[in-house]
Amino acid sequence: MSVTIWHNPRCSKSRQTLQLLTDQGHATAVVEYLKTPPSIDDLRQTLQKLDMTPRDLMRQKEAAYREQGLDDTSLDDATLIQAMHDNPILIERPVVLANGKAALGRPPEQVLDIL
Repeated sequence: MSVTIWHNPRCSKSRQTLQLLTDQGHATAVVEYLKTPPSIDDLRQTLQKLDMTPRDLMRQKEAAYREQGLDDTSLDDATLIQAMHDNPILIERPVVLANGKAALGRPPEQVLDIL
């Protein structure tokens, strides 16, 4: 089974989720998404797997969210997805992908449901 985590090493929840995956014996591909942002297609597919809207996956307290006017409820999904691709700090973390599914590691144990 292939397991991938969109990881931010500075985030405690991301570190806890990665540790949980390691403790469970899962070889995990680590993607530091701030350095290597997911593609537009990857974001779309992941949102579908998470059953979330783009806004649901956005860190709405980030300065970039307000500065770019992303709180405007008239913005469409394509605009929000592009903003997450261009500014990956806006993506909530960590996201774990496995078995054709995705889960947000908040709390970290939530990712166990897809393994």
